[in-house]
Amino acid sequence: MTEEVDTNATQAGTALSVVGPGEGETIVLGTTRMRVLEDGSHTGHRLAIAESVLAPHTQGPPQHRHAQHDEGFYVLSGTVRFTVGDEHHDATTGTLVMVPPGTPHTFANLTDQPAVMLSTFTPDLYVQYFRDLQEVLADGRPLTPRANADAMSRYATEPATDLV
Repeated sequence: MTEEVDTNATQAGTALSVVGPGEGETIVLGTTRMRVLEDGSHTGHRLAIAESVLAPHTQGPPQHRHAQHDEGFYVLSGTVRFTVGDEHHDATTGTLVMVPPGTPHTFANLTDQPAVMLSTFTPDLYVQYFRDLQEVLADGRPLTPRANADAMSRYATEPATDLV
């Protein structure tokens, strides 16, 4: 009997990636704790995935637009308020919100309970933004609107200042 080898099992040396409970890179930004499950290094930079826990009464980032990536949010628990332009959408457990490039958006947890969501970034461009913000805070610098806008600009993103 001869074993047949599947030469398509791995592409370009990539290997299966498994991130177990409690594993992954942790990024803390104020009252939000993000766990990076995939930073793009196992997907040829086509996709990044993160789990975020938003503490009660957590305001999200300023409304902003991404020029080069889609962002998806799947609410695992709680309620997250998404603001798109001047429209509000309360996303409860089991809701998926997809934000295409160019769409102004932000999110917040306005409730008394934590909210957990899974976020996707395609391509993975935006994960480094969160690392940059954590570095600003770790260095003891304030996370000013200017510092935030500067970090966004490095990843084809800009504040939606026309909506302020």
